[in-house]
Amino acid sequence: MVEVVGRLNGLVAMVTGASRGIGKAIATAFVREGATVWLAARDAGTLDGAVAAMPSGPGRATAYRLDVSDGEACRAAVAAQEAAHGRADILVSAAGVYHSARFLDYPVAEFERLMRTNLYGPIHLMQAALPGMQARRFGRIVNIASTAGKWASPNQSGYNASKHALVGLTRCVALESAKSGVTVNAICPGVVDTDMIHDLWQGQGDAIGITAEAARNAVMTRVPQGRLLDPAEVAELAVYMASREAGGMTGQSVLLDGGILYV
Repeated sequence: MVEVVGRLNGLVAMVTGASRGIGKAIATAFVREGATVWLAARDAGTLDGAVAAMPSGPGRATAYRLDVSDGEACRAAVAAQEAAHGRADILVSAAGVYHSARFLDYPVAEFERLMRTNLYGPIHLMQAALPGMQARRFGRIVNIASTAGKWASPNQSGYNASKHALVGLTRCVALESAKSGVTVNAICPGVVDTDMIHDLWQGQGDAIGITAEAARNAVMTRVPQGRLLDPAEVAELAVYMASREAGGMTGQSVLLDGGILYV
């Protein structure tokens, strides 16, 4: 159990992709740290289950059904949160999708699907949330990118392109917001124990004709610590980035990857 120290007391947060994996872990940590958290995701069933699993106090959790690829829906979500609480202090974009295929076999429709969620979702939400944050002279934006936003890897060109773009976007928005009291950062996780990583192994295996287990072994040979990260480890970094204490950190894309990359 993570000790509650109230680093986010009184703050209002929205976490997308919050029904599972990294997003759910971040929402859990935020509630434990005292934030009022809107958990946003597409699937109502898993979303309601995630809210039911949130810890009791000191923060509060609310389910909000949202498809981040829908710009109008994103703007409505931020407006609803501001209407309900008077402000939106923290935005975490953790919603993400993945697809494995050789580049020559990668359908353009899959590139578009990944970009709509992994890149345009954060764009929609940041454009909606930033005006209020800037007016209040406080805001924390945390985008969940990936080591795939820092290096090349085979058979996932669409995913890597979306995450490289998210890292670049984070830096540009941070620079434009630097004097406004709003910080904008990205976390670049490595191999985290989530449903998506198991989908990655299966997809990578299918792309090159090997088993998912063989694909897993190939991936893990690149992790010096030799282990999967726990989503809660990513959540702890997100808590710091979202806290009042992190006011001097902006425009950063921080690796949390068990030693895979040193850039």
